[in-house]
Amino acid sequence: MTISARALLGASVLLAATGVASAQTTITVATVNNGDMIRMQRLMPDFNAKHPDIKVNWVTLEENVLRQRVTTDIASKGGQYDVLTIGNYEVPIWAKQNWLLPLDNLGADYDQADLLPQVAQSLTVDGKLYAVPFYAESSMLMYRTDLLEKAGLKMPENPDWDFIAQAAEKMTDKGAGVYGICLRGKAGWGENMAFLTSMNNSMGGAWFDMQWKPQFDQPEWKKTLDTYLKLMTNYGPPGSSSNGFNENLALFQTGKCGMWIDATVAASFISDPKESKVADKVSFAPAPTRAGGSNHGNWLWSWNLAIPASSAKKDAAKTFVAWATSPAYTKLVAEKEGIANVPPGTRTSLYKNEAYLKAAPFAPMTLKAIEAANTQKPSEKQVPYTGGQFVAIPEFQAIGTAVGQQFSAALAGKASAAQALAGAQALTTREMTRAGYPK
Repeated sequence: MTISARALLGASVLLAATGVASAQTTITVATVNNGDMIRMQRLMPDFNAKHPDIKVNWVTLEENVLRQRVTTDIASKGGQYDVLTIGNYEVPIWAKQNWLLPLDNLGADYDQADLLPQVAQSLTVDGKLYAVPFYAESSMLMYRTDLLEKAGLKMPENPDWDFIAQAAEKMTDKGAGVYGICLRGKAGWGENMAFLTSMNNSMGGAWFDMQWKPQFDQPEWKKTLDTYLKLMTNYGPPGSSSNGFNENLALFQTGKCGMWIDATVAASFISDPKESKVADKVSFAPAPTRAGGSNHGNWLWSWNLAIPASSAKKDAAKTFVAWATSPAYTKLVAEKEGIANVPPGTRTSLYKNEAYLKAAPFAPMTLKAIEAANTQKPSEKQVPYTGGQFVAIPEFQAIGTAVGQQFSAALAGKASAAQALAGAQALTTREMTRAGYPK
């Protein structure tokens, strides 16, 4: 290598180490293939115009694949990505491992204090923010008003699972390709288990007791799985064991679902006449609880942008993260895509914006659901964990997915409910014992 070549290499290393963005600064962003993230990629000309010295490479993956690859990369310090799209499950766990860069200074116009308290709290460790939310969500019931009216029913203010079963039966018209209810069936701790854990919370159940003993042998989990399988077998679409969020979104948008209990973030997509055939026939209600219950199983999830501590391009990555989650980005989406389509659930100011409230009839229900989510006490029972639709321990990612596979197999008719619950109890007991619980 010549002296001049060494000098050039040394200069480039120095630029990378100091985070100074040059014409050659390229960052790789790993993200999920959800609608809001795809929309962000369409709006990249704005970022490119403002930051011509930063080139963004995208790696867009299905949810389960994204989690696996990002987790493997950061745990091994592979350095493949400069910006990670991760959930509020990973953030506190990874921050405590010193895997993430604190994000406490994203610019004077970022207005960090405007972030919704419930969401910011879930991304904060020891007073420092380790990721910033691109969008946040809870869960709610989305339903077809025309089909409910045709069924001769009226949506209660606080629906329970008995009403859901009644409505699903009356709304189903398999000959017309209309199914009373669509729910997640695809295996994964953040796919079917996000829904089923929330449903079990609403049934009064829990994952573990105070001694970390798994609870799949208890009546609440039996009620949860029996109700779920009955709903999906009798009134759900075929092939439900392969359906996750995106598949059910497509089914609802094309008029094939009477009801859908899922993430509040879906509301803008099913209400958009450009994307949904039933946009003018949609309404919203709280996620169901059991008869006489008060826990609606509200989950709290946010897709967040974080920077791995091992990134050699921290400043360029930080510039992108600030742009993608800023108040200015919200305005950009409003101008280009319509204000109803701005990323929801992250900023207090959005829910005080009269133009947004007028354009987004789902906004009050979304905010109500997020504020009702109690991640510190997800179950009515006394439990040793926090989380909501997940258990906030490192082992849950593997255990949750394995249990999800048991329940997805039951939905596909490859196992009975009793077999699935017994399998879940056995594998969870085994893995928690290996991990050294109780601790």
